[in-house]
Amino acid sequence: MPEGDTIAWAARRIRPVLLGHVPDEIRSPRNPHWPDRLAGRAVRAVDTHGKHLFIHFDGSFVVHSHLGMVGSWRVLPDRPAGRRAWLAIRAGDRWVAQFGGPTLELMTSGRVRFDQRLAALGPDVLAVEFDRERFLALLRADDPTRTIGDALLDQRNLAGIGNIWKSEGCWEAGVDPWRPVSSVSDDAVVAIVEAVRPRMLRSATEGPRAIEPRVYRLTGRPCRRCGGAIVSRGQGDDNRTTYWCPGCQR
Repeated sequence: MPEGDTIAWAARRIRPVLLGHVPDEIRSPRNPHWPDRLAGRAVRAVDTHGKHLFIHFDGSFVVHSHLGMVGSWRVLPDRPAGRRAWLAIRAGDRWVAQFGGPTLELMTSGRVRFDQRLAALGPDVLAVEFDRERFLALLRADDPTRTIGDALLDQRNLAGIGNIWKSEGCWEAGVDPWRPVSSVSDDAVVAIVEAVRPRMLRSATEGPRAIEPRVYRLTGRPCRRCGGAIVSRGQGDDNRTTYWCPGCQR
């Protein structure tokens, strides 16, 4: 699933194409009324919160996207062929297109502010000033027997971290992802987030190739910190694979 850094990277590529421009063409096979509703409206902002991306148009219209497991945003030199793209927007000689994903909707800015799904999101891990206190309050209100690795994936606690950065963050801070939330101190929990934020911000700026995993998908490889073997196992109700080093994560 694309995580917060991937969505921020997509927004970074989209802004130079669309920001401040009235699109020359909009195609939306799944939503054929969108081109008429957005015609003549300039794009005023492209922003993100966690794994959610928002394209703001004049007139308080907002395209809201969540890519789920397999969706993607792309900037292309040519119009996407056929009906593969759920949404394609042309400005000049470039196209911005979304392919797949469970959520693509046209909302008003008022609805965005009061939408319960969005209001329930935790603080954005990539915010300029991370809201440590709100994050801790939400985490401590969660099930104390829940493992910290699983709790970090819950977007109601923290928006933007997925399976990659859950594993990477716990490794960076030396925290066993299988420990119950109640056994992990506030300082240790914040250390997980603060340790991984610079790496996520780099990925958001330079693209996914900048991730350079320490444990993710490196099962059986030696840990670069202690030399022990990295292991992996499914975790949580969704059985998402967690990667960690038993030798140095306590």
